[in-house]
Amino acid sequence: MSIGHTLLGLLESGPRHGYDLKRAFDEKFGHDRPLHYGQVYSTMSRLLKNGLVEVDGIEAGGGPERKRYAITDAGITDVERWLATPEPPEPYLQSTLYTKVVLALLTHREAADILDTQRSEHLRMMRILTDRKRRGDLADQLICDHALFHLEADLRWLELTAARLDKLAEVVTK
Repeated sequence: MSIGHTLLGLLESGPRHGYDLKRAFDEKFGHDRPLHYGQVYSTMSRLLKNGLVEVDGIEAGGGPERKRYAITDAGITDVERWLATPEPPEPYLQSTLYTKVVLALLTHREAADILDTQRSEHLRMMRILTDRKRRGDLADQLICDHALFHLEADLRWLELTAARLDKLAEVVTK
């Protein structure tokens, strides 16, 4: 996820302070990975330097000055370009799990046990996500569906690999 583009998109509804941006980000996108304040302010500093935001006002308070940021026309154009650019599909050709299975075979360990353990972990995570989806709002349901579909694909791969384990052992131990 592009934090910078996400913060720019949030600014399109109007100027905000860094604290407000963090809160809006966490509410909409950061359920599992909230932003750190330092990340918000370093990102805003970079966006300011690149001319994608500007300081719309500074308020003095009991602590440090609070800058209010506004998106520039260049920032709006940048968000539009980012939104229109498709994300590259992730082919997962460098899989840690595949590496573990092959290394288990090469070292004469039980690769089937690795697959079984991973299957159990995937199923455990799927139960957690299904429960969260059941209790969540539409945004939570959609993000859980995305994760569940990926986990289902992983489970299909685990089953396929388990079925081909003997053949894989022949190939990798030659």
